[in-house]
Amino acid sequence: MESVAPASAAQSVASVIENTRIARDTYRLRLAAPAMAQAIRPGQFLMVRPGPRGSSDPLLGRPLALYDVVRDQAGQAIAIDVVYLVIGRGTAALAERGPGDDVTIWGPLGNGFGRPPSGSVLFVAGGIGQTPFLALGRSWLGTASYGADDSIGVADSVTLLYGARTADLFAGLDDFRAGGIEVELATDDGSLGHHGYVTELVTRRLERGRPPSLIVGCGPVPMIAALARIAREARIDCQVSLENHMACGIGACFSCVAPMIASDGSTDLRRVCVDGPVVSAHAVAWDQMT
Repeated sequence: MESVAPASAAQSVASVIENTRIARDTYRLRLAAPAMAQAIRPGQFLMVRPGPRGSSDPLLGRPLALYDVVRDQAGQAIAIDVVYLVIGRGTAALAERGPGDDVTIWGPLGNGFGRPPSGSVLFVAGGIGQTPFLALGRSWLGTASYGADDSIGVADSVTLLYGARTADLFAGLDDFRAGGIEVELATDDGSLGHHGYVTELVTRRLERGRPPSLIVGCGPVPMIAALARIAREARIDCQVSLENHMACGIGACFSCVAPMIASDGSTDLRRVCVDGPVVSAHAVAWDQMT
């Protein structure tokens, strides 16, 4: 069956308002995109190509998760923030864009997060995986609403456990704290916070008898696979936002498939861009993920 973008998705040209470095090799890009800002929900993403419509260099866009929505004094959504790490040619070109430059965007794309749970929520992020969690935390704590979502303000508390290789890679810490989200850090080199993996922070919390109602993870596959195992053994519901490479964002190219466990126990390849990126961690065949 032919794949098409969601009915609400559209392509447009957006003007850069800000493109600010917020950590090592990490930028927050603010785009004037009122229609996108009014429609997008936490967990969804947009494809960004660092050039105006009609430009083919680079040919492919880059998938960037919603970081937050910017509102005017009347509370109307007028712009969107995304956060990205410079890791290749496309993101390097994006880092060169400044205020007034145009980029091509299409979205909102993908399925976002479900209804907020009651009780406490634990976000677990590795690398650049913190990016979906600011808007989600603000939504679930009831301090902001997104799109047509009216299911906000249920979670009692939200904590972000955030891991990085070294301290200068942490991005947006003040944003999360200002949003009412508690933050605990872990670094591989011990330069800030816990010296070790972020999943060790999860295990320590559970050992102290502090099980959350829900765990939500985003980051490298080994990290979220370990997180899924911890959650399964603790019998805690767990959602993850997958970071599979995406070329089109609309399900046409099948570059982002992930092995998912079907109801009969067999494995079925699903397109992360349209069937995700948010999925149940317990439905992923982690031993087949690459």
